[in-house]
Amino acid sequence: METPRHPLPPGAGRGEQGSGGCRRCPYRAAGRRLSTSDGIPQEGAEGSLRQLLIEAFISAGRVDNVAMVMGLHPQYLSSFWKTQYLLLRMDGPLPYHKRHYIAIMAAARHQCSYLVGLHMGEFLQVGGNPAWLQGLHCAPQKLRNLNEINKLLAHRPWLITKEHIEALLKTGEHSWSLAELVQALVLLTHYHSLASFVFGCGINPEEEQDGGHSCQPPSPHSDSSPASDDSVGGSGGRDAMREVEVLMERMKLLQESQLEEEGVTQEEMATRFELEKTESLLVAPTDIADHSLQSNVLCFVEDPEFGYKDFTRRGEQAPPTFRAQDYTWEDHGYSLINRLYPDVGQLLDEKFQVVYNLTYNTIAMHCGVDTSMLRRAIWNYVHCVFGIRYDDYDYGEVNQLLERSLKIYIKTVACYPEKTTKRIYTQFWRHFKHSEKVHVNLLLLEARMQAALLYALRAVTRYMT
Repeated sequence: METPRHPLPPGAGRGEQGSGGCRRCPYRAAGRRLSTSDGIPQEGAEGSLRQLLIEAFISAGRVDNVAMVMGLHPQYLSSFWKTQYLLLRMDGPLPYHKRHYIAIMAAARHQCSYLVGLHMGEFLQVGGNPAWLQGLHCAPQKLRNLNEINKLLAHRPWLITKEHIEALLKTGEHSWSLAELVQALVLLTHYHSLASFVFGCGINPEEEQDGGHSCQPPSPHSDSSPASDDSVGGSGGRDAMREVEVLMERMKLLQESQLEEEGVTQEEMATRFELEKTESLLVAPTDIADHSLQSNVLCFVEDPEFGYKDFTRRGEQAPPTFRAQDYTWEDHGYSLINRLYPDVGQLLDEKFQVVYNLTYNTIAMHCGVDTSMLRRAIWNYVHCVFGIRYDDYDYGEVNQLLERSLKIYIKTVACYPEKTTKRIYTQFWRHFKHSEKVHVNLLLLEARMQAALLYALRAVTRYMT
């Protein structure tokens, strides 16, 4: 990984510190915290995690549960911290208090009281006006003008046009500069996606937390899977093991067929994408979490009924598919961000690369496995439900590799994370380790962020040209 030009001090995760101290993950089973040894067979990984958390603790006085759960994958946590530290703490177009207020606005769209509360505290710590925390109506008009693009980025990013960008940049008392707006767009997508991670991993504030500075690190002594945690025995345990073997066999067959076949035609590729996109309409959670809007969240939300709507609905005029090759992160988004907000493009690119390539070559109880095909299927399925298509990818692989329960989980966490329940977390990959499920959530976080950024940055580019 490249080193950012700004030297980051130890404990660069201070942007994630919370006023409530250590957090608890309610998806632990049998009273056990997620373990640092879950699926991290690398030598020295536990020592690396310990060093990261110690640095953060020395710097911030506490380590929150987002860091604890991400710490199951220390390489990713390091990259995440550097990026978030730059977004919140380093030089940039926006003053610090407005950055935290934008984080509040973004998290509120998904009813994420955990992140809203955390950044309300941070907002006050950096000198923000307490009156603004009474609600969006008390914030300056310039920030309130972000509401529309915040709403679209959170739920239907494909609707963003250059006109939305133009409306924010037009000359006037409350106008944004292009550099300010790009920083705001990155912050909004960062916190929409982080809300997905918070709900996907079940991270919630401890109600009984008294604001102390102590933090109990994850237990390093257990490496059990959710299946064993939840006492899946008898036929249930055998079924869970069988799911692993079926996935291994399908990956092997797909790899063999890729070597033997001359290739699928572009027409067939397009057909398979449209089929997968249409089938995704049928993927929805059957049990809905009850997340009635709390007053400390509702006051930052306008038009609370506006939410994700399937990219393609039968009988409705669908927006055109976003062809990934027409506007790529590598060729377009990266350079645009780096030009207007130096160093952030580099750190985002590093973070995307780290999570996309992150592997321990394990699947459940199997070692020495090439998981690149599975990771790519998860990433591309997230982009698919947001209408983004890769011309060179065979979407038939998605159907082969992602079981229905995993698709339900992915779509819920990526599109309406506030509806995530413990049941849909436990129902997919029942014999996989907790860290492997956290790994899925890291892929969801970054794939979702990149998808929304691509739509937003394409609109900025069209405005500029």
